[in-house]
Amino acid sequence: MTIGELPKQDTRQPEFAGPDYTLATLRVNGHVFPVALEPRVSLLDALREYLRLTGTKKGCDQGACGACTVWVDGKRELSCLTLALSVEGREVTTIEGVAEGEELHPVQRAFISCDGFQCGYCTPGQIMSAIKCIEEGHTGSDAEIAEWMSGNICRCAAYQNIRDAIKSAEAELGETR
Repeated sequence: MTIGELPKQDTRQPEFAGPDYTLATLRVNGHVFPVALEPRVSLLDALREYLRLTGTKKGCDQGACGACTVWVDGKRELSCLTLALSVEGREVTTIEGVAEGEELHPVQRAFISCDGFQCGYCTPGQIMSAIKCIEEGHTGSDAEIAEWMSGNICRCAAYQNIRDAIKSAEAELGETR
């Protein structure tokens, strides 16, 4: 699968919605996906297990680490704490929807050039938050970036490189705006 290519839908879904399932339509990365979900399914599990969009990571499954960060209607949201059915009719953006075709987003490129990751597990959530950090103007200082990004934990402690990547991407984005 290449950047921007849609994954194949999960064929394990029931063909009809039985008493424990609800038919829903999820709009993810500009595409509409009909799914049959139990009401208790989190957005994270719907993305990973039903839609096969595995870029969003399950870290703590308790809303403490930020690895599952996605955007819902353009705002950061922890997908492990969000019920999938609650986003029906809203636009969900995952890390797979950030690049434009084969062209990486400037924040993605900056994470690579600044070594903003080590093991990479937290990187999708870090990038989703970093883009919003820049867009919303929270890059005045290292302390401000650290505060804004505090909901995203990096167990490898690449925090300075992450801040460097954010500043680098902000500079690039500032030149293209």
